[in-house]
Amino acid sequence: MNLFRSSIGRKILMAVTGVLLIAWVVGHLVGNLQVFSGPDKLNGYAHFLHSLGPILWIERLVLLALVVIHIWAATVLTLENHAARDVPYSVKHTIRATLASRTMRWTGYVVLAFILYHLAHFTVGWVQTGTYKGNLPEYTLTSEYHVAGFPVVAAGTTVADVHSMVILGFQNVLVSLFYLLAVGLLSVHLLHGADSMFQTLGWRNGRWSGVLRKVCILFAIVYFLGNAAIPGAVLLGKLQPLHPRAEAHAVTAVHR
Repeated sequence: MNLFRSSIGRKILMAVTGVLLIAWVVGHLVGNLQVFSGPDKLNGYAHFLHSLGPILWIERLVLLALVVIHIWAATVLTLENHAARDVPYSVKHTIRATLASRTMRWTGYVVLAFILYHLAHFTVGWVQTGTYKGNLPEYTLTSEYHVAGFPVVAAGTTVADVHSMVILGFQNVLVSLFYLLAVGLLSVHLLHGADSMFQTLGWRNGRWSGVLRKVCILFAIVYFLGNAAIPGAVLLGKLQPLHPRAEAHAVTAVHR
């Protein structure tokens, strides 16, 4: 309970939950990039996730708990910092704090709004635009889908066409632009978060802090480009849905 009661404990909670959330967003990106490998890959991936049933819901609940703890710890630490100084600075002059660190709180709020929208868009299907009327159309896999070399979805399995759902969703320019903005802010958030995480956990020292900073910057850039590639390819016409655009309507989605 000291982790929740002390400021140091809350910083450790932020760092540990940050590590787990970073690992998850990277895995999520790797899964989503299968859209470039054709409908068999992404549709097989979505069907495999959906077939996990209770395990998938346990994962979602764990992720929700991590997000709640991360946001709670950040909010309490921010309030404590403000309360520690009754009189604000007459002049604020930042010497070493980076833009990423100074905007950490605000990028976090935007990222939270993006997560909620992303769930409503691709998981629940409340805000789908330009997609299918009713449920997703079916797609029959022409090849097995493998995870770590093991076949988990057999060829010939009829699954929902999540591949087309994703592409049609990003054909809306406003949706794609908002996605790019949010992912950009998330990348900035990850940049400072990853850097601070090593500091909090004691994995950073003066000998290699400069190299670590460059690695964090490279990670944030690669993460942003990986996410931006999907809506970018859709808007450029490089990715096309298998099924024609239908009347805009909410859908029942099975995407992660």
